[in-house]
Amino acid sequence: MEKWSLMTVTVLLALTVRWAVSLGSYSGAGKPPMYGDYEAQRHWQEVTYNLPVRQWYFNTSDNNLMYWGLDYPPLTAYHSFVCAYIAKLINPDWIALHTSRGYESQPHKLFMRTTVFVADLLVYIPAVILYCFSLKETSTKKKVSSALCILLYPGLILIDHGHFQYPLSLGLALWGVLCLSYDWDLLGSAAFCLALNYKQMELYHSLPFFCYLLGKCFKKGLKGKGLVLLTKIAGTVVVSFAVCWLPFCTDMEQIMQVLRRLFPIDRGLFEACMFSSPPPRLANIWCSLSVLIKIKNIVSPQTQLKLSFAVTFLSLLPPCIKLTVQPSLRGFKYALVSCALSFFLFSFQVHEKSILLVSVPVCLIINEIPFMATWFLLVSTFSMLPLLLKDGLLLPYAATTLAFLSVCVASFAILEKTSAEDLQLKPFSLSMKGYVSCFKSFPKIVRSLFLLSVTLMGVLSLLSAAAQPPQRFPDLFPVAVSLISCLHFLLFLVYFNVVILWDSKNSRSQKKMS
Repeated sequence: MEKWSLMTVTVLLALTVRWAVSLGSYSGAGKPPMYGDYEAQRHWQEVTYNLPVRQWYFNTSDNNLMYWGLDYPPLTAYHSFVCAYIAKLINPDWIALHTSRGYESQPHKLFMRTTVFVADLLVYIPAVILYCFSLKETSTKKKVSSALCILLYPGLILIDHGHFQYPLSLGLALWGVLCLSYDWDLLGSAAFCLALNYKQMELYHSLPFFCYLLGKCFKKGLKGKGLVLLTKIAGTVVVSFAVCWLPFCTDMEQIMQVLRRLFPIDRGLFEACMFSSPPPRLANIWCSLSVLIKIKNIVSPQTQLKLSFAVTFLSLLPPCIKLTVQPSLRGFKYALVSCALSFFLFSFQVHEKSILLVSVPVCLIINEIPFMATWFLLVSTFSMLPLLLKDGLLLPYAATTLAFLSVCVASFAILEKTSAEDLQLKPFSLSMKGYVSCFKSFPKIVRSLFLLSVTLMGVLSLLSAAAQPPQRFPDLFPVAVSLISCLHFLLFLVYFNVVILWDSKNSRSQKKMS
């Protein structure tokens, strides 16, 4: 009973923070002609309600794809239609074809914000609470602390309830992880298929799901139970996709057009993040390198795409092979982090918000490595600073970040958990003992780096918000944010891969000791 009471208080606190952030500005408010993501979501409601399904993804006189054309999978379109149906009952002007473009009013803002709250309450928050309850060998206090830290993660709150975005794809992916933790493999597969059919960026998580389930099938034996499980999973995936795509399956051209909208290769590897004004705000390797090397000028678009694919694929191989050969729930969660981070750093990029696809899996391991998880989540929020400042979210950014850091310090005493064992690096330190002599002072070094990192992010945040950059370098602060964040992410990628790859040695040593 006490556990549920504490969780209720946690949820109420999380909802209060979300409500406070939602009172502020949103993406593109009062900025014609394109406005921002808020208008994109409203426009999709307008299109899906007023036009037949066959026109949703096609450029027509009633559906100008250059003005926030649908570029997400069918489940996003269906969700927009449901929201539009409710909007029509309240005020038809909100989704009137053509005349509602750029519509802004306080009642409409309240409606749109409410739809995000409902999505959070129905999908994302229950998945977080149930996931924390499912943690094994964990005290009630630690479960509640984990839930509180996850629900107060500032990056997701600021993007969903400030900038404006729905948490449904991440919530459905969380339900997939939760189901797999209970060995409900078919339900987990279906939940992830729904996530992927809501946003194609869930491909960031697809390989860990695939490798984990394939590894389980191998473990059971492909001539017996493993083959049965593999067949059931394959059937679940096919049925899930068939249901989501059913209205578009009447015509092959419909399917191809949707796919062209989902994967606009013609936009180029870097799209608008790099070669437009202002310059890069995205903390991935390609945008960071563009500061020194103008890749667009020396490499053709086709070569850019091949290079991105090759580097991404090579960076994904180690954790995916390890997970397939030695499937475990713990390895699965770490692989979700590593693979998503590899995608973010090296693959085709569209937006800095993609870092949330890494941050949510990191939230899932905050109870195991609270220090590194907190550090990563702070950096991930900081990496979106230029976007948040553009949306007028400076005060919510500062308040939620400080609150999150305070809760993590109070809940997990993160500054006291910096030993090699606390950071899951003991197997690595034992294997390197004869070569590296700094592991004795390792906790002190890590704490110093953390404090230096937090100080640097704080100073750069203040400068970005209050100082005028030199006239010669007008984009100095956004570029600095991107470069510093990218450097952090590269080091985090190395760290997570070390934890994954050395974990097997730890397991073998434990078996020998037993």
